[in-house]
Amino acid sequence: MIGTPQQTEHETMIASVRGIVEASGADYVVIVAQGIGYLIHTTSAAATSAAEGSEMHLHTVLIVREDAMTLFGFSTLHERDLFNLLTSVSGIGPRLGLAILSHLSIDRLRQAVFNKQPELLTRVPGIGKKSAEKIVFELRDKLRGAATAAPAGDAIEVDADVMEALLTFGYNQSEAQAAIAAIPADTAHEFEERMRAALAYFMRQ
Repeated sequence: MIGTPQQTEHETMIASVRGIVEASGADYVVIVAQGIGYLIHTTSAAATSAAEGSEMHLHTVLIVREDAMTLFGFSTLHERDLFNLLTSVSGIGPRLGLAILSHLSIDRLRQAVFNKQPELLTRVPGIGKKSAEKIVFELRDKLRGAATAAPAGDAIEVDADVMEALLTFGYNQSEAQAAIAAIPADTAHEFEERMRAALAYFMRQ
């Protein structure tokens, strides 16, 4: 869908899309809103959580190029902001930015940058040693400046416990990530509440 144009621009004319899931794949969903179907490329966790016929809300970035306009969508505003930061790094396009967010949790991405651990980033397909080192170097100050926009630390820690519990229950990592991504934003940061919300996701499938 994306060629190799000379210029890329991020537009905010479509800042979010809320509608009914018509279809989904490994890295995309089709959301129908007011009769229009939007093809939105998204993280694997968000795509996995998209149940056909259910309502879905994604915060979006519209990438405008000379020969195409492509929507990328994210479960949270913070995740969308991280995508914009990642794609501000020279050599990191939207596809690689999305791949990073699909393979690394937000907490693990911050760990890679702040602890200067580029080897964590090289686990992402398409990210070599030089690209990983460039991400760590260029994002360290930017991520620190964006720290106030990050989710509450206790929520991150609790979700790590929820992830561990779901894996213990026999769910695989992809399923667990999808369940955690589907936890409503207004859910309390207590383990019991977030665990209940994660299990409710599986009940809806």
